[in-house]
Formats: sequence, C-alpha cells, structure tokens
Amino acid sequence: MSDTSAPTETAQSGPMLAADGTPLKKSLARALRRQKLRALLLIAPLLIFVLVSFVAPIADMLFRSVENQIVSETLPRTTNALADWDADASDSPDEPVFEALFYDFFLAQERKLHTRLGTRLNYEMTGMSSLMRQSGRKVDDISDVYFDQFDDLDKNWDEAEPWAQLMGAPDWVAKMEGWEKGDRLPAFKLAPGIADLLPKTAEIYGEFAKFTINEDEKSLLKEEPWGVVHTALYQDLMAADVSGYTGPQAEMLKTADAAVAGFETVGFKDGFIEIDEDWGSREVWTTIQMYSPAYTNGYFLNAIDMQKTVDGPQMRDEDEQIYFTLFKRTMFMSLVITFSCILLGYPVAWLLANLPSRTANLLMILVLLPFWTSLLVRTSAWKVMLQQQGVINDVLVWMGLVADESRLVMINNQLGTIIAMTHILLPFMILPLYSVMQTIPPSYLRAAKSLGATNWTAFWRVYFPQSVPGIGAGSILVFILAIGYYITPEIVGGTTGTFISNRIAYHISSSLNWGLAAALGTILLGVVLLLYYVYDKIVGIDNVKLG
Repeated sequence: MSDTSAPTETAQSGPMLAADGTPLKKSLARALRRQKLRALLLIAPLLIFVLVSFVAPIADMLFRSVENQIVSETLPRTTNALADWDADASDSPDEPVFEALFYDFFLAQERKLHTRLGTRLNYEMTGMSSLMRQSGRKVDDISDVYFDQFDDLDKNWDEAEPWAQLMGAPDWVAKMEGWEKGDRLPAFKLAPGIADLLPKTAEIYGEFAKFTINEDEKSLLKEEPWGVVHTALYQDLMAADVSGYTGPQAEMLKTADAAVAGFETVGFKDGFIEIDEDWGSREVWTTIQMYSPAYTNGYFLNAIDMQKTVDGPQMRDEDEQIYFTLFKRTMFMSLVITFSCILLGYPVAWLLANLPSRTANLLMILVLLPFWTSLLVRTSAWKVMLQQQGVINDVLVWMGLVADESRLVMINNQLGTIIAMTHILLPFMILPLYSVMQTIPPSYLRAAKSLGATNWTAFWRVYFPQSVPGIGAGSILVFILAIGYYITPEIVGGTTGTFISNRIAYHISSSLNWGLAAALGTILLGVVLLLYYVYDKIVGIDNVKLG
C-alpha cells in the first residue's frame, strides 16, 4: 500500500502545469505581461501625443523661465573674471576684466551673438542693446592697433598660410594642402608645443579655426586670421621667450618678438570706454555680473514687479508695477465672467432639460451655433455692437433710455471684455449643466411638492443641490478658459480690459522676451492649480460631473 500511494502524494504536492507542460503560475504571469504590453501599445499613440503636445511644452516653459545661459556662454572669460569684482569698491572693473571682455566680445561679434546678448540684457537695463551693437561695430579698433604694426613689420602676418604653418600640426597642414573643394575639411589640430609657447594665441587661433572650418567651411590656408589673433600674439610675445623655437616660421616669429617691445599699445579698459563711455558705468557691469549665472530668478522677479539689485530683490517703482495689477484684473474678471455664465446659463440649461426632446434639440442647436462661427468674427461683431455709435447704443437712444449725447461707453474697457467673453464662454457652462440636469428625475420635485413644499423650496432644497456638480464642472471649464483668453480682451478690452495672457502673447510675439513670458505663464499655471486645489478642498472634485 505504501509503495503505490507514494507517487500519488508526490504528484499532488508538485506545481500545477499548463497544457504545454510549463508551471501554471509562470504561464499565467506570461499571459498577463502580454496583455499589459498589448494594452500599452494600444494607448502608446495617445501617450506620445500627450507628451509631445502637452507635457513637453510645459517642461520647456518651466525651463525657459529660469534659463539664462546666453550671458555665460557668450562672455565666458568675462563672467569668470567678473566673479570677484566688488561693485561697491569701484565704478568699473580693472584691466583684466576688460581684457577678458575684449576677447569674448570680438569672438561674439564674429559669430553675430553680441546682438542676442544685448537683447537679453536690455530686458534688465535699457540701453544695453544699443551698447552691444555699437561696441560690435568698433571693437576691432582695439585689435587694429596691433594688427597694423604686425602687418607693417612683415606682410606675412596678414597672410593665411604662414599662420596655418605656425599654428597647425604638420600632418594637419599636409591634409589641408591636399584638400579639394567639395571634400570634407579636416579638423584643426594645433602644432605640438605651440600651446605652451603661445597659449593665448593658440586658444584664440583655435577659436578662429573652428569657426572658419565648421561655420564658414573655408580653408585656413586661404583665410587670414582675425585681428584679435594678432592682439593675443602681442601679449604672448611680451610674456614668453621664443628664442628656442625652431619650428615653421621661426624666423618671422623671432623677428616679431624682437620688435613688439617698441609697439604702440592701447589699454583694453581705455579702448572700450573710448568706444562707449557706458562701459565705465557701474550699472552696466552690475547687470552683467548679476545675470552671469546659467540660471536666474530674474524673470520671476520681473513677473511680480520686482527686480534684482546688488542689495537683493527689490520692488520696482510704483509707475513700473504692471504685472501684479494684470494678475488681479485677470482673476477678478475671470470670476465675474464665470458668475455671469452661471446666472445666464442655469435658466437656459434648466429649460433645455425640462422641455420635450424635439424642442430641446432645436434650442440646443442655437446654443451650439456660436461654435460654428469663428472666434474672431464673434469678437469683431461685439466690437461693432458695443461701440458708442453701435447697434446697442442706437437702440437705447431710439427707445429714449439714453440721451444721444450720453451714449454708454461699453468698448475698450472691462465691461466690453466681460460682455463679449460671457457670450463666447456661455455654451461651456450650459452643456455641463444640461447634461447633469437631464439625470435629475422630475419625480423628486413632484414628491417634494406632494409633501407640502412650495415651488421655491422644492427647487432650492431638492433640485439645486443635485445640479451643483454641473455648476462645478461648468465653472472650472469657464474659469480656466477665461483666464487664458487673449484674443477677445485684445480686441474689445482696450487698456483697462486686457488680461495677463495679452502680456504673455506680447512678450512671445513682439518683445521676444520668452523668459519673462514663460515666468508669467508658470505663475498663471501655479495660480490655476492653487485655485483647483482650494476648490477640491471646499467642494470636492469628486462632486464635479459632466453628466
């Protein structure tokens, strides 16, 4: 008995197997993984669309609101040299900072980056854009002082090939000599030991070589170097001993080394101040210093009417404070528009929900009719109707309610914006209300009346509480849409009826201050999320229904 029962017990205690012989648990886990993968593949297009069209733009906006790399990338030497400058000790930095500025600025104007830098800094200090443009046109006046003297000493200093032989590695020079137009230019390679002998010259010539090869796509054997390279060579020859150099163009280099002591010189600081006296201003340098870091809170400070100063963040002058006013106006008017839509939309939704289906469907077409008309057309129509010589004023004058000389001013102000946007956003309130009201059984009201309730009591105690989820859904929808509108306020709002979104659109399309626009958008997003959170705590987002 014991021998025959043992295999049965072993079989019963072992794992259950699937039809293909694999353990049932393992087979089930594999099936679940396949099912999840299939579901993921089905939603992948929608997920990618949301990431590309929604998440990525928001992430880019958040990054742009703090990104400030243009200053440090355009003036890397200057920002490093300026880090230890004390604005309280002197009106402007010492000669080493101006020397770094000269090299940075010369390279920037060759790459056409100095105007972008001026535009960025002009957001913080008026006049920086013109300063950068003027300096870009005249910065070579400093380098020409040294270029002309090297050229007078030996014409080869203004030729491309001697420079390439002096600075380039022999194998690279050979490749350049064999290069033909249409082929890929070989990457520049410094000659062995030249960076130790002429460090500044090697660095600046390397920048010139990289730009010429990668941007201009021209041969260094035919393109003479920029004047800034001659300035760097002068400084190197004044500090170095080249008597032991035996490489290419050794004789030319040694002759120049013997002559540079007698060269006419110009101070970098004096040269820049001669170009524009604003380079001697403390405000210019403190602006550059404050915005040297790669990331800044300056955009957010500007967005709340503050500014960065040497002493820390400070409020702007009262006549320059505009954004806080715009934020308050946007919140106030969006709430007014939301309440206006509730007052006008609730009776319409109730009527639609309680009329026979055939009549309700016909009226619903009238509610949806504005969706079939361009937003621009609807807004322009209101501009015609609301003006002092418009339809509404003409009717009021004809009815004798308003004197002809006392026509109402309903355009280019807050009233015009509220009227136009209430009309435009009203369907977004009616539809959620209607869908919720349709689900309220009419028998509830009849039951309340049968128990002695008046019409008002039955409505207020029975019907209205059940319609609150529709009010919540419509309010959130209308408020969020209203807070971001800019076309309608721009057309009918004038100077007192515009929203913060109009300022964001201005900075994106006109002033091109994308950082400030991103900061304003981020603050607006934060305000909406905060209000959404408060609404959830007070009303409860679970009570919001669309039907």
